Amino acid sequence: MRVMIISAFDGQVSEAARMATQSGAKVTMTSSTKEALELLRKGQSADLLFIDIIHDVDSVIKQLASEHFNVPVVACGIQADPEKAAQAIRAGAIDYIPFPPQAEMIAAILSAITKTKDDMISRDPAMMRWIEMADKVAPSEANILITGESGTGKEVMARYIHSKSNRSKKPFISVNCAAIPENLLESELFGHEKGAFTGAVARRVGKFEEANGGTLLLDEISEIDVRLQAKLLRAIQERVIDRVGGTSPVKVDIRIVATSNRDLMVSCKKGEFREDLYYRLNVINLQLPALRQRPKDVEALAQFFIDKFSELNGLSQKTLSSLARQALVNYAWPGNVRELENTLHRAVLLSSGTIIEASDLFDEVTQESLKVTVKSDVEKSLLIGRTVASVEKDLILNTLDHCSGNRTHAANILGISIRTLRNKLKEYGDHSHEVMVG
Repeated sequence: MRVMIISAFDGQVSEAARMATQSGAKVTMTSSTKEALELLRKGQSADLLFIDIIHDVDSVIKQLASEHFNVPVVACGIQADPEKAAQAIRAGAIDYIPFPPQAEMIAAILSAITKTKDDMISRDPAMMRWIEMADKVAPSEANILITGESGTGKEVMARYIHSKSNRSKKPFISVNCAAIPENLLESELFGHEKGAFTGAVARRVGKFEEANGGTLLLDEISEIDVRLQAKLLRAIQERVIDRVGGTSPVKVDIRIVATSNRDLMVSCKKGEFREDLYYRLNVINLQLPALRQRPKDVEALAQFFIDKFSELNGLSQKTLSSLARQALVNYAWPGNVRELENTLHRAVLLSSGTIIEASDLFDEVTQESLKVTVKSDVEKSLLIGRTVASVEKDLILNTLDHCSGNRTHAANILGISIRTLRNKLKEYGDHSHEVMVG
């Protein structure tokens, strides 16, 4: 875990740095946001950024996003200032820590970030088989392609592979190829020299150099333009890159892990993706199943997220009610694990007491669909152990009630004749329905 702290170097900040170090973090301290951004631009990575609220937290978070530095931010402050703390959270900080620091809180945040990045939580055989394969191939130098729907945990799997590899002590660098404009992606990957283009006011190290010795994740690689794919292929094959505007090749030692939510072979046939690049990346292919295809993972992941967000927000331990648990398992999760995580984060914050109810999980429309699903499951369970004759009787009488006693309509719905219906009613000894003809 690499932590960067932006604050004045007083005793309390130094104490926070000491606590983070004792928790296993490698800490870099800077006195200004400008200095921190310069270090990031030069290739120094950070997994977490602590920033004093005396700085403009909102501006820093926006700057990180504009330069595609995917670093979670935690705000902190020596003086109690609830309004500034609230502003930092609204700006995108994941938490706020008041100083003097508490060792337990520092450790909890570092633990939560580490778990989020590196843990593979699974109990379902449909997912376990891919984790077992990842364990086998992680120590190798083979490039890996991870495929699956959005939100299935492809980046988490990539980080897991890195943590199990021989490069685990070296950087893990992620590039979201879909989030970076096409005209900036080349510079993002390979870096640029000063003056290479308008706005290039200084040399910047690209992600390939930043990941040197470690692992480079090319997230959603299918979004890379075909013209840039040729340069990417050369970098992967020869382990040499050219900075934009540069004149000297730069050697790099990296392992590539790529992800895609598309079928890249289909993209190859359409001419949207180079086939030679596809085979270079697809040495090993891990095909992560959707969350709806691994129901046993839903409960395991749900409890993991509940524990995580309870700890992160300083709340007491919470558990799911039986109806909430059933609702989670029954839901189709079109957004997969990412949607589940967001749902549980909201539930932990909004639920009262220690029990999370189904009403804490979803919006009204989804709740209604879950009620129907749960009702359907209950109705199915009520049929078990009953005779065909008893089920038939309930069906006929309920249909007749639905038709307000109109036997002709009821017979049409049931697909039987009026005579058959009349005989059945006599058999049941039913005299409560008035004879009506349609």
